[in-house]
Amino acid sequence: MSSVMPQPELAPIVACTVCRDVQNFDLLIEDMEAALGESWGDLGFAEALAFFGQPEAESLEFIALAIDSEDEENLVMLTEIVNQAVIRDIAVILIAEDVSPPTLHALMRQSNGEFVPYPLPENELAEAIARTKQKNDPKVAAGADNSPRLDSNADKQGAVFAVHGLAGGVGATTLAVNLAWELANISKEAAPSVCLLDLDMQFGSVSTYLDLPRREAVYEMLSETETMDDEVFGQALLSFEDTLSVLTSPADMLPLEMISPEDISRLIAMARAHFDYVIIDMPSTLVHWTETVLTESHVYFCPIELDMRCAQNTLRFKRALQSEELPVEKLRYVMNRAPKFTDLSGKSRVKRMAESLDISIDLLLPDGGKPVLQAADHGLPLVTQAAKNPLRKEIAKLALQIHELQETAAKAA
Repeated sequence: MSSVMPQPELAPIVACTVCRDVQNFDLLIEDMEAALGESWGDLGFAEALAFFGQPEAESLEFIALAIDSEDEENLVMLTEIVNQAVIRDIAVILIAEDVSPPTLHALMRQSNGEFVPYPLPENELAEAIARTKQKNDPKVAAGADNSPRLDSNADKQGAVFAVHGLAGGVGATTLAVNLAWELANISKEAAPSVCLLDLDMQFGSVSTYLDLPRREAVYEMLSETETMDDEVFGQALLSFEDTLSVLTSPADMLPLEMISPEDISRLIAMARAHFDYVIIDMPSTLVHWTETVLTESHVYFCPIELDMRCAQNTLRFKRALQSEELPVEKLRYVMNRAPKFTDLSGKSRVKRMAESLDISIDLLLPDGGKPVLQAADHGLPLVTQAAKNPLRKEIAKLALQIHELQETAAKAA
C-alpha cells in the first residue's frame, strides 16, 4: 500500500485573460470566475505569446483579450496575439474600453470573434462565451446557419423605405439600421417582419453597425438575379438576434454599376414578397438604379445637416431628379443633429434653409452625441446601448408613425 496520498487532478485551463494588467478590469475577473470557476488563468501580452507554444495551451478554448486606450500603441503585438490564437484554433473574445474604431476593426477582422464593451454589461461575457462554445462545437458548426427561414408561398407586398444621405456623415446608416430595428420590435404580440438591405456596394457599413459578417453569397446572388429564388435570397440574408433580416454589402468592394436596374427591381420584389417592411440603405452616389429604388419606395428619406455642403447637395440632387421627371414628391428631408427646442436661432436657420431650397424638412432628429458612435462601434442598435437617447426616441416615434399608417392603409384596403 502506497504511503503517498493521491493528488487531486487539477481542472485544465480552458481560458485565459490576456491584458496589460488584469486589475484594470476587475469586473472581468468577477465574470470569468462566475462563468468558469477556477478553470482560467491570466497572462500578460508577452506571456501569452510564449504560453501558446506550451503543451498546457492545448486545452485552451478561448482567450479574453482585454485592452484600453493605452494599449493601442501595442497594436502590432496585439495583432500577433490574435493571429497566434487563430492559428491554434483558440477563439478570441475582445474586451475593449475607450479604444478607437480603427483598432477595434483591425483586431476584429483578424479574430472573427466576439466583442464585448467594458465596463461589461450584465451577463454579456457569459453570453459571448456561450456563443464562442457554440461556434467551436463541430456538430453545431456543421449545421449552423444564421439565415432566416423564408416562406416560399409568401406574398406580403411589404412597404419600402429608402434612406439616402446627401452628404457624408449625416447619419443615413444610423437612421436606416435603427429604423429597421425599431420597426422589427414595434409590437410584442404581432411584430412585423423587417428586411434591411445595404445597397452601398463599396462603403456599406450596416454589417459593422450590427456586428454581422459579410457573406460571399451576397455577391453570388447579385451576380445572377435572373435565377434568384427564395432559397438563394434567404441564404444571402443574415438574421440579427432572430428578429431582423439583413442583406449586408458584399465582402469585396465592388463597382456600383455591377448591378443593373433590373437586378435591383428583382431584389426589391423578392424582399417585398417576404417582409412587411423593407428598409434600404443607399449609397450617397447617384447611380443608374437610384431611379429604380426611388420609384419602388413608398418614402425616400434624405438625411441632411444644417450646413452649406448639404444645402448645395440638396439643391443639385433635387434638380437632377426633376430633370428626369422622377417622383420627387416621395422625398422626405430629414434634418439630423437639428437645433434643440430652445435654440431659436438654429430653428430659424432651418426654416430659412428649407425656404431657400424650396423643400419641406419633415423630420428633425436631435444630436444623439457620443452614445450613437459607441453603439455603432459595439455593433448594437441604439436602443440596446442607450434606450433613453433623444435620437433613439425620435427614431422610435418615426417607426410607430410608419407602422400606424401602414396598419390604417391595410384596414382601408
